[in-house]
Amino acid sequence: MEPEELRRRYSEACARSREVVAATASLDELSVEKRRNGHHFDLRWVLLHMIEETARHAGHADLIRESIDGTTGD
Repeated sequence: MEPEELRRRYSEACARSREVVAATASLDELSVEKRRNGHHFDLRWVLLHMIEETARHAGHADLIRESIDGTTGD
């Protein structure tokens, strides 16, 4: 898949996520699907998890880039 297509898909997914969050009454809203333990996720947990995952993968991508071009951030 081309980089531009990946960026487009990521932007669309972000827009859909923003719409879902904007339409909820509270960060305490529960997921439709249950976790393995039988409990539901609340929206707050989902958002924090997505921030964590995005940061983790951005960090991985930065390490790969650094290994290729040798430059590091400030």
